[in-house]
Amino acid sequence: MIPDDYIFNETTLLITHFNRSSSLENLLRAFQQQNCCFGEIIVSDDASEQKHLNKIFELQNIYKFKLLTTKKNSGLGNNINKGQDAVSTPYTLYVQEDFEPIEGFRNHFYNALKLLKENEDIDIVRFYAYTKFPYLEPYKYGYSRMIFNKKLKGYSKFYYYSDHPHLRRSSFCEKFGKYKEGVNAERAEYHMMISFLQRKGNGLFFDNYQSLFRHANSSDEPSTMERNSLRRSKNPIISAVRGIYRHIRFNFDLNFIRH
Repeated sequence: MIPDDYIFNETTLLITHFNRSSSLENLLRAFQQQNCCFGEIIVSDDASEQKHLNKIFELQNIYKFKLLTTKKNSGLGNNINKGQDAVSTPYTLYVQEDFEPIEGFRNHFYNALKLLKENEDIDIVRFYAYTKFPYLEPYKYGYSRMIFNKKLKGYSKFYYYSDHPHLRRSSFCEKFGKYKEGVNAERAEYHMMISFLQRKGNGLFFDNYQSLFRHANSSDEPSTMERNSLRRSKNPIISAVRGIYRHIRFNFDLNFIRH
């Protein structure tokens, strides 16, 4: 029998999906294997191919989630908005379909939810990142509070929000606005990041930030995210120019950008 502490009735697991039904299956199975039970599960699909939809219909019979579909691919921003609008619980665990929780996630999620309930000023708890947030203040249970100050050095301080797996209040978009639509996934994430900073969002960051989720890209279902090749360049001149540009752009947008 699942302990009551691990039946997260006040949380919706919101999963965005596009053409990666096997990855979706792995994600749902991983949560089930950890005995993570949520008040509801919502899969928001962005007009996947029929073969993937057929697979999702099969999975729906097993995992009993609510499926939201659309006839036209409208991008990640629209897909998140569509899913978030359907959430009926106070808290949302947001995960894209190409992530999987690692064994032990359940206990740390329980603590994250507890911290969110105890602290009205915390808007988000982040579980995964490519790199550690640079300015952290130790908090509780292996989480730290993210610190943002425009005077702190480095452009990486701006990455205060991320679309990577996180827990948030379901009223998140009421405070920070909906995700920008009609742009690619990177721009949608960027606009939300700026809005989060402008509206003085507060968040926690898990210190061992790559121990709760794995980013599970397979050769059968590679990532559908297309990123700017210049951003991945290791050329030192390009890296230096990119760093200067980012710092100027972030500061400009923080003062002027609006949804």
